[in-house]
Formats: sequence, structure tokens, C-alpha cells
Amino acid sequence: MLNLLIAMFKHFVVSLAVFLFQSQNILIASPQPGDVLRGQVEIVGNMDVPNFATAELAFSYAVPAGGASNPADSWFTIQTFSQPVKEPVLAVWDTTALTDGDYILHLRVTLQDGTVQDAVVSELKIRNDVPLPTPSPSPTFPSQFSTPLPAVTEKPVTVLPTFPSPTSLPANPVSVTSTSIYSTFARGALITLVLFAFFSLILRLRKN
Repeated sequence: MLNLLIAMFKHFVVSLAVFLFQSQNILIASPQPGDVLRGQVEIVGNMDVPNFATAELAFSYAVPAGGASNPADSWFTIQTFSQPVKEPVLAVWDTTALTDGDYILHLRVTLQDGTVQDAVVSELKIRNDVPLPTPSPSPTFPSQFSTPLPAVTEKPVTVLPTFPSPTSLPANPVSVTSTSIYSTFARGALITLVLFAFFSLILRLRKN
């Protein structure tokens, strides 16, 4: 997506440059020095100048630094023109038949009075045999829930045995309560007191 936006912006800038320089000077707006080319390459520029006679679009191998300039017979014609091209795209350059390397692009326009105007773009890098860089995949992070949780199995409910509720036992007939104890004690004390009084009376009567 980013590459598409960059390409659209570049195309807009190139079209604007062609519009500004149109009918003034010849130029090659695209490709630009340092561009990497492959396949079918659109050459964008302007050759519609006054007194146009003919034009030629050609290329040459780049001369190493410090080497002599290209002689006239070292240029290879891409396309010739008997009429000026009024569209921004001047021609399509097929680079698939060329060996990978650095090249120079040359547009020459001959005017009706015999003078020439040149536009040259150098340091063009044709790289058809070099594979396109593949974008590195974005790292993926395992989800904290990537491992499925074990299924929860319901345990059977164990029914506890039921016991009969205890029944109250009948009252023990021989059980001794505190009331009966006190009653018995009081009764015994009374009998003892009566007997003691009786025996005391008898002893007195005998003494008399």
C-alpha cells in the first residue's frame, strides 16, 4: 500500500514537472538518476517545443568514472519521432532484453534550423535478474488462549445414604428424679424425728 502511494505521488510530481516545462524545454522527468528499472519502463518527459523537426530516444551503457564520453555509435535507439509527442509518456522502454547494469538515457530533439537540444539521465540501474525483495513476515505472537483449555467433565453426584431420624425413648419408670429424692429425704427425716421424740418420751416416763 505504501509503495502504491509513493508511485502515485511520484507520477503526480512528474506530470506537474512536464506541465511546467512544456513548450519551453525538452526534458526527461522519469526515470530519474539512481532509479532501479525492470521490465517495461515508461519514459515520461517533454519534446513538444517550437520548430520541432525530429527526435530520437536512445540509451547507452554507463561509462565508468574517469572514462571517455560515449561516442555517437555507442547509442542504441529506443524510438524515433517525426512528430512531437504531446502526452507525458514519450515511449515505453523494454529493458528485459538488456543485461543488468548501469545505463544512460538520452533524448535528442533536432529543430528545423538544424540545432539540437539534449536531455540526458544517467545512473539508471537495470536489475531484471535480481529478485524483488520480499517483505519479511510480521512476527506472530502466540495468544495466551492458543492452547485449548481441558474440557471440564462433570463428576456424578454421589447420593449419601439416608438414616431414619432417631425416635425418643419412653420414660424410664424406675428413674429417680430430684423431686422424689427431696421428698424421700424429708419423709425419712420426719419419721426419724418422730421416733426420736417417742423414745425420749419413753425414757422420761421410766425415770419418773
